[in-house]
Amino acid sequence: MGEKKVSLPAKLINGGVAGLVGVTCVFPIDLAKTRLQNQQGVQVYKGMLDCLAKTIRSEGYFGCYRGAAVNLTLVTPEKAIKLAANDVFRQKLSKDGYLPLWGEILAGCGAGTCQVVVTTPMEMLKIQLQDAGRLAAQRSMPAPSTPPQRPSATRITVKLLKTRGLAGLYRGAGATLMRDVPFSMIYFPLFANLNTLGRERTNMQAKAPFWQSFGAGCTAGSVAAVAVTPLDVIKTRLQTLQKGEGEDSYRGIIDCTRRIMMREGPSAFLKGATCRALVIAPLFGIAQGVYFLGVGECCSVC
Repeated sequence: MGEKKVSLPAKLINGGVAGLVGVTCVFPIDLAKTRLQNQQGVQVYKGMLDCLAKTIRSEGYFGCYRGAAVNLTLVTPEKAIKLAANDVFRQKLSKDGYLPLWGEILAGCGAGTCQVVVTTPMEMLKIQLQDAGRLAAQRSMPAPSTPPQRPSATRITVKLLKTRGLAGLYRGAGATLMRDVPFSMIYFPLFANLNTLGRERTNMQAKAPFWQSFGAGCTAGSVAAVAVTPLDVIKTRLQTLQKGEGEDSYRGIIDCTRRIMMREGPSAFLKGATCRALVIAPLFGIAQGVYFLGVGECCSVC
């Protein structure tokens, strides 16, 4: 029996719900990833666990969720666009229910390209909020009697629009595209093949069991995340506006790549790789689980 076609609104709801649930679960690890990737000279944190422990000690538990409001607001359209676009491209490129590998890669490429319109400003704002604690911890001067004003997404947005226009919010768009397109080209074909593993060719359209969809999402997500970590490091560095003492600023992707290689060595391109795997694996496992449960279809009926 063929798999039931899912309407576009249901796909958007599924992607949105998956994004909200996933981000809520893994955001502290994402914060650690951003802070570790931005470390250049002074090593404030020794690793993910050290970063989370110091963050809780100095900023409280909710300090681990700095920037979460931006992510939770924009992750719904971002994940909805990514997952729904991939489904639409796959349907358009398939013939008689069969999609060749080149079609899977092309569909993933299209999905990654579509999501950048939301991902870039979301990441731009999120990174500034996440990295503020690292910059505060890096300062050697004693804390002033009046603590500095904490950055907010609204304040950063207004300042960027005033000083740089809309382009300010899309700083690093090229690097974001360079990361997200290869990620989607790896993730979606790998997920699709893992999700059909062990089934007869005559029964490829049958729905996979929940554990297989969840496991395929986690595995494909972690593999794709680690594979594009060097590109994520470049993107994070380019989008970070405030730099610590002695830290480099960059003129573009090539300049950033060259400076990191010269000053920090090849290993710097894998900073935060473990964090990324731990963030992306459950995020996409949850996403595929939500698709399996058909949350969007239930909401559409209601």
